[in-house]
Amino acid sequence: MSDQNTNPTNAYTVPSVSINTARTGASTHANALGMRPMQERAYAKRGEQYLLIKAPPASGKSRALMFIALDKLHNQGLQQAIIVVPERSIGGSFADESLTQFGFYWDWQVSPQWNLCNAPGVDEPRVAKSKVDAVRTFLASGEQVLVCTHATFRFAVEELGVEAFDNRLIAVDEFHHVSSHADNKLGNQLGTFIARDKVHLVAMTGSYFRGDSVAVLAPEDEARFETVTYTYYEQLNGYRWLKSLDIGYFFYTGRYVDAVEKVLDPALKTIVHIPSVNSRESLQDKEREVNEIMNSLGEWKGVDSSTGFHLVQTPAGQTLKVADLVDDSDPARRTRVLSALKDPSQKENRDHVDVIIALGMAKEGFDWIWCEHALTIGYRSSLTEIVQIIGRATRDAEGKERARFTNLIAEPTAEQTAVTEAVNDMLKAISASLLMEQVLAPRYEFTPKNTGPKEGFDYGEEGYQDDGHNIGVNKDTGQIHVEINGLSTPQSPEATRICKEDLNEVVTSFLREKTVLERGLFDKENTLPEELTQLHMGKIVRERYPDLSEEDQEAIRQHAIAAMNVTQQAKLALAQADANGTTQGSTALLDGVRRFVNVRDLDIDLIDRINPFDAAYAVLAKTMNEKSLRQVQASIAAKRVSIPEDEARELAKRALQFKRERERLPDINSPDAWEKRMAEGIAALARYRAQAMQSGNKGLPTPNGTPPMPKVVEPKKE
Repeated sequence: MSDQNTNPTNAYTVPSVSINTARTGASTHANALGMRPMQERAYAKRGEQYLLIKAPPASGKSRALMFIALDKLHNQGLQQAIIVVPERSIGGSFADESLTQFGFYWDWQVSPQWNLCNAPGVDEPRVAKSKVDAVRTFLASGEQVLVCTHATFRFAVEELGVEAFDNRLIAVDEFHHVSSHADNKLGNQLGTFIARDKVHLVAMTGSYFRGDSVAVLAPEDEARFETVTYTYYEQLNGYRWLKSLDIGYFFYTGRYVDAVEKVLDPALKTIVHIPSVNSRESLQDKEREVNEIMNSLGEWKGVDSSTGFHLVQTPAGQTLKVADLVDDSDPARRTRVLSALKDPSQKENRDHVDVIIALGMAKEGFDWIWCEHALTIGYRSSLTEIVQIIGRATRDAEGKERARFTNLIAEPTAEQTAVTEAVNDMLKAISASLLMEQVLAPRYEFTPKNTGPKEGFDYGEEGYQDDGHNIGVNKDTGQIHVEINGLSTPQSPEATRICKEDLNEVVTSFLREKTVLERGLFDKENTLPEELTQLHMGKIVRERYPDLSEEDQEAIRQHAIAAMNVTQQAKLALAQADANGTTQGSTALLDGVRRFVNVRDLDIDLIDRINPFDAAYAVLAKTMNEKSLRQVQASIAAKRVSIPEDEARELAKRALQFKRERERLPDINSPDAWEKRMAEGIAALARYRAQAMQSGNKGLPTPNGTPPMPKVVEPKKE
């Protein structure tokens, strides 16, 4: 594809994230107890009172919980297990399972009356009273397992009190629905359970971050949890069939249904998520939009009477079965379609359905293993939702070798009145893409230079070399060990845990900052990389972990930026290798890391001087119309203001560190752009102090009328 678009819409998606899998079969191989690797890893922690399982869709979290819950019921003295899911449809994941036939000690059984997800009625306070009564009856019974929705559980806790659940296991699926915000009832209730300390909690999620900026758990509560992490990288590399996953976005002009026609391949099993009627992409007539999408596939031939699927004949003569989950005008037909999609006898039938068109459904917990393409129009409500949608296409299935996710975004045009909204959507789509790139990458083990080899890591034919450019790989976990000169090491156990387990959550906060994306992508000429890597990432880490020491905060900042920049630079190295025809299949990402590291001796100063969005901009330049790209750059550059006070204060702090290291303050006339920027920060903060004094506020003394080097203090937390 050329860099210059001649058509209003690209002919196909330009992948912004692409991973080739090793197909080792490891993630689908079961041990003597019938456990796959993630389940075995989680089961090893079954004795923990508070357990957090972070694992991608299709890794087997539901069954992992069954193993753990049964052990707690039979060996750890707990009375009952309560499984809490966000939607009634997900309750089916916890139906009866014969685990003994695969080697486990007990079978998983849920009596029909205790799977409240199957009970009639919606989860509203008035209608849900009967379900709360059912929970009360269950707690007083000798039954062992109950499954209910988040809403039912909240109502039950409100009415019965936390004490009623003592000595029981509470397992919360899709844990990212919880938050520490005061308005999140389930989050507050879990905080009360933890404070009382009389229950066991298992939390499970494929995306331990939320669409908003609120933390899932309060820091003091999160510290109580033992974490089991199983990465996308491990999961995908351990598949038997899936060879590659592409994640991309591209931009269209005009009506989205016309753009869909150019990217919707009838040969691929596809879920299409159309935009909300309240979004600017919508044509304000969801039924007509569905009809136009079906017309783009071929000629409508009627409806299958047993499934409710539409029958569409393609120009090539193939009859496609299309499930319409958008039309809700006929509840009976909609129920028939949903029942047909959930039919367990058709789970292994690839030809059961070909295309699913949905609006608010077919996302979280929806299990269609044959899905090869998730096509989403418009930016969704959160990064979490994007991760969940991508998870629909990452199931492993026989003969399914490739999967893709496409995010179709309206391109800003000069004629649009809502250019700002269009730019915001674009930034969110890029943010989601970058986040998924980080999620799909292996976990890094960063250490200072010459700390020696790490156990379990392979350093190649020549082994670990003192003073060499060492790249170590743990073949069991996919982790990559990289040495970095000048890297700060975490001092406390909590900071060490964060650097090992939670860097993606830090990167998520970084990518959620609109200013960071705007300046890093579209104002590159006027933005120094250090403003992003040191100032903005530093601010994010301080706000996220305010109780950690400055040394630990700086260590986390460095590790997070290293994780992001190593991944991005590996991607650029891969792009160059691909242009030269020298990519290496399933080892491509590792090869990209090696290419980047071997260019020069890595040090933290070098990493801080790399714009984390260089690789994303390279993709964007190929994907977006050049005229629109320049328009966006101009609009964002025009918004640039003088140094804000909190940024000036942080620059002054960096300047003091510079002075300690070099025994002089930064020079505003220095040829080094970052040194000059620090000096500008000092001057800007001095002006803010002088203005404060002139307005009558107390400030630092200014002898001879000249503002001195200001005392550096932390900015007030919002």
